Amino acid sequence: MVQDLSGVDLNSKTNRTEHHTSTILADELIVRRGQAFTVTLKLTQAFNPDLYPLTVVAMTGDYPSEKRGTKSCFGIPDSVTRSPSAKAVWKIELEKNSSPTTGILTLIITPPAITPIGQYTLTVKYRDQETLLATVVVLFNPWCTDDWVFLSDEKERQEYVMNEQGIIYRGSKDYIDSQNWDFGQFEDNMVNICMKILDVNNKHKKNPADDESARCNPIYVGRVVSAMINSQDDRGVLEGNWGSSFWGGVSPSQWNGSHAILKKWYNTFCSPVKYGQCWVFAGVMCSVMRLLGIPCRVVTNFNSAHDTDKNLIIDKYHSDTGVMPKESNDSVWNFHVWVEGWMKRPDLAEDGKYDGWQVLDPTPQEISDRVYCCGPASVNAILNGETALKYDVPFVYAEVNADCVDWLIKADGSKVKISSNTSSVGQNISTKSVGSNKRMNITDTYKYPEGDKQITHKL
Repeated sequence: MVQDLSGVDLNSKTNRTEHHTSTILADELIVRRGQAFTVTLKLTQAFNPDLYPLTVVAMTGDYPSEKRGTKSCFGIPDSVTRSPSAKAVWKIELEKNSSPTTGILTLIITPPAITPIGQYTLTVKYRDQETLLATVVVLFNPWCTDDWVFLSDEKERQEYVMNEQGIIYRGSKDYIDSQNWDFGQFEDNMVNICMKILDVNNKHKKNPADDESARCNPIYVGRVVSAMINSQDDRGVLEGNWGSSFWGGVSPSQWNGSHAILKKWYNTFCSPVKYGQCWVFAGVMCSVMRLLGIPCRVVTNFNSAHDTDKNLIIDKYHSDTGVMPKESNDSVWNFHVWVEGWMKRPDLAEDGKYDGWQVLDPTPQEISDRVYCCGPASVNAILNGETALKYDVPFVYAEVNADCVDWLIKADGSKVKISSNTSSVGQNISTKSVGSNKRMNITDTYKYPEGDKQITHKL
């Protein structure tokens, strides 16, 4: 402790209430970017900023850098020497009720809305002495208009960020079953667990400085989380199992919440938890996204297509007499479950055309950029068949809108189309309603009614 500093009050109760983090079970001060929080300092003598300025440094990650936005220097007065290329510069000012003459200072500190999320150390320097001021966790802020995850409707924020209980739909299009799911995103140690998920991802392992800097972007973070929920090619949370034996683990149907899975993964040094299937992967991802501050909901697609050859067609082959059968890796599942995350997509268009809900699928199906992950794929792009756009729009488009074609394979190797069904795939796409346990059918956000609008897709 600096000898001229007699005490620090993080005003945790007030800050966490105003930042909508009071329900998170954690010891640290947890705030949301783009929004001010207060810290009260008690000095042993009067504060004279012209004579003895006060400087604060906020840092996150192993390689904090002003240029990357993972380090920020600021102070009172704001005469701090900063890098000319500094990004994500934090702001600080004295609250009007401060009493410099008695040395009681209430600092109003604001991490900008482009701050990389993560755990920050704040150090204070005063009279040439430096000490730790606070450890602060910074999350995305759907209440902040400048944050890419801003969601304007308070009822939707309560549902898609704050609600720890939900419903996941399974079954078939004509017999839809519902399962209660405990997301538990604010349970004990969830902050550390979710930060660990980010820290052990392969991109962080390859280039930690770049990865930590990129955590300012919910598009990037959503893609990382999608990859990390499955263990296919990294130290991910869940191992999938679609067989009949679940020896050495738990049958996917026995899970009813995310916290037990995430806690087990964390407590076993990032060993994959056995076992998961699509609804379990999706439920766990939704928990992580909500904790990080990205609005998220679980979505079920009935008659969900898995297009393996990227031709937007589910091919089924029938052999002519005396012809060897030809196998197709394409399939249609009774149902498939993924999540949607809410965020802006300025990487796709400046006019906001592709903003809003984005499909993210943590179930390992196909490789995307050499990794088993999927999304974020703009739901608006899927609706309009704009399959040239990233990330993984063609794959998700096929899941909800592929044609099912039966072919007859003839002796000369040629094939003849027997039949084609353009409407069976993508039925009763469902999610839990806002503020109630009713099922909401959101099929019309993914596809136009058959024959209502001609979609021309471009691969």
